[in-house]
Amino acid sequence: RTIAGNIDPNEFTNLLNILELLWNAGIVVKLVLVILIACSVLSWAIIFQKRKVFNVIAEENQSFVNFFYQSTNLVEINEQAEFFKNSTVGLMFIQGFTELRKIREKLQEVGKDEGLRSYLDDHGMIALERSLKKGASTAGQSLDLRLSTLASIGSITPFIGLFGTVWGIIGSFTGLASGGGSIEAVAPGIAEALVATAIGLFAAIPAVWAFNLFNSKASEFQGQMEVFGQDFLNLIERSVLISKE
Repeated sequence: RTIAGNIDPNEFTNLLNILELLWNAGIVVKLVLVILIACSVLSWAIIFQKRKVFNVIAEENQSFVNFFYQSTNLVEINEQAEFFKNSTVGLMFIQGFTELRKIREKLQEVGKDEGLRSYLDDHGMIALERSLKKGASTAGQSLDLRLSTLASIGSITPFIGLFGTVWGIIGSFTGLASGGGSIEAVAPGIAEALVATAIGLFAAIPAVWAFNLFNSKASEFQGQMEVFGQDFLNLIERSVLISKE
């Protein structure tokens, strides 16, 4: 027979024994367990949040890129970029288009209304390239947000759990060395100490896995932005430098 049709009575008893061990653990071990549980909760919160954000970025990037390659009207493309606020390539376009517009406005101020083509022909697209890099840098910061926290949790929590284990084992063997003890007497203390290591690994493994996954996806977005930057400059060259206007 099983409890609630799913849990074996022996497994349920073992779970209760573990919980009882943790409840009776020393203050240091309890503090370690609280820290590890808090780190695990934080890492899972970040995992779900980053997963949602990355999915939105991927969808908006795809939608914006499709429109970008279908249109040659810079103003219309900029309006679409403003609409897709989470798109990393959209942010790059906004930065590049804003810089292009500032150059045009400055030329108009100095009485060179028709000089945009000549200006770009003489000075190249260095200013536009800098603005695209600025957009890519800003987008990259949003991609990397909180990833360092996942990396920290993944690297630190095993050692925190190990500290709790070592502390618990020291306490158990200290009691054994004082005399009158037996292995049966110190076994519960050793067991509660080892649970700290297990919980440390439980907090670390998902954090490390998620960090590697999101870091890989961020690299994919970075590659997409590099390609888009070149395509943006090509579009400017076609629409401005080669135009008859």
